[in-house]
Amino acid sequence: MPARTGAAYIAGLREHPPEVHVQGERVKDVTSHPGLRHGVRTLATLYDMQHDPALRDEMTYVSPTTGDPVGLSFITPRSHRDLERRHTMMRHWARATCGMMGRTPDFLNASVMAMAAAGDYFARNRPAFKENIQRYYDYVREHDLVLTHTLVNLQRSRSPLGSGLDDTTDIALSVVKETDAGIVVNGVRALATLPLADEIAVYPARSHRLPGGAPQRTSFAFAIPCHTPGLKFLCRESFDLERSRFDHPLGSRFEEMDALAFFDHVLVPWERVFLLGDAKLCNDMATNTGQYLHSGHQVVTKNVVKCEFVLGLASLMVHTLGSRELPQTREMLAELIENLEVTKACLRAAEADAAPNRWGIMSPAEMPLMVARQLFIRMYPRMVEILHLLGSSSLMALPTEADLTGSLAPEIAHYLATDTASAAERVRLFRLAWDTCCSAFASRQVLYERFFQGDRSRNVVLLTTLYDTEPMTAWVREFLEADERT
Repeated sequence: MPARTGAAYIAGLREHPPEVHVQGERVKDVTSHPGLRHGVRTLATLYDMQHDPALRDEMTYVSPTTGDPVGLSFITPRSHRDLERRHTMMRHWARATCGMMGRTPDFLNASVMAMAAAGDYFARNRPAFKENIQRYYDYVREHDLVLTHTLVNLQRSRSPLGSGLDDTTDIALSVVKETDAGIVVNGVRALATLPLADEIAVYPARSHRLPGGAPQRTSFAFAIPCHTPGLKFLCRESFDLERSRFDHPLGSRFEEMDALAFFDHVLVPWERVFLLGDAKLCNDMATNTGQYLHSGHQVVTKNVVKCEFVLGLASLMVHTLGSRELPQTREMLAELIENLEVTKACLRAAEADAAPNRWGIMSPAEMPLMVARQLFIRMYPRMVEILHLLGSSSLMALPTEADLTGSLAPEIAHYLATDTASAAERVRLFRLAWDTCCSAFASRQVLYERFFQGDRSRNVVLLTTLYDTEPMTAWVREFLEADERT
């Protein structure tokens, strides 16, 4: 089956609807629900890009199985050129969403590819699991499915004395039974961003390791359809307020939604199980398969685009207000430029220093990606703050689209114009700025970027553990010893 169209994606959601709940009610059709439908349509637009004659060669490649064109985010990279091609494809999707949708399908497509390429890792658990993950990758690629995932168990307490798992209740997602047909799981997981998906993958987060002595029943990796009986998604309040694109230009397009995933004695068929009962294999999966590097390639590509968007928005704001020559404005613009260039440099270094991993897959260099992701946790909230400072009072008391033709339209046209923009142009721009830095949609973006990369304190431990400082240490020691000899 070739790369899907947007219409095929929407038809799939209607044919196999996930059980989604919003504001106390079960959603009958996510493709028409007021708070979800625009996010669905944006994803459909991404799929249609695969069939745009001007983009097709940069969005697809030839399936090794069928010879049909399939999504390029699924490619198993064997060379630097393959990574460059995948980067180009991911960049197209990131620019189409202004970097505001972190869970576009390419994120998990690259992850599943890396897991399948490392099939022997899963075979260490059980030989059949290698075939399971490889068949699953082929299935998802050939059907061009949308995946979400959920990684973290909820906890009754975050006390450092606790295990992070509650063995006496059904809070942590756990295997409650094994049958001839598969495993039965029960419990809850967070955070399933993009419940507008065909499938959900479940495995441990790299930054939330299962504790030592974790029970076998909490150690697993699997994937199932989102419409599987017993799987229910509880969504937060939608930030698509069903307003015009003029009033809410981002929230009206890019609401990808976040949800809790409740598993009510859900049957996972054996052919969909990839790991089971081995906490160490689960904890080490992301690192040992290279999955984290390939998903990280998508993340940092998206972050570059997001930096570009914020810089472009800030530049247009100060041009409209005539404040570009102020020293404090130039200082803040310079900070945005630095953020962009550092992130671009990390991405370029990761690609330039890419090398085949133990499974023969060309993989981006780890440290540049880790540093870029870690820095973005601090960068993005600061970029939003800069937009606040640059916009100042122009972000307050903003007229709406209706006001431009309403009872005070003449006053708005006269008083809100600037030397470089009409009142309508100014209002449209600052409605976009508001939706980037002040609205509920904007606040969710900040929260997402603070924690999506993983908790900063945990990342610090990972970074300082993995980074090899010995060459620098040896150099300094040698310098000191040479000084003593003289």
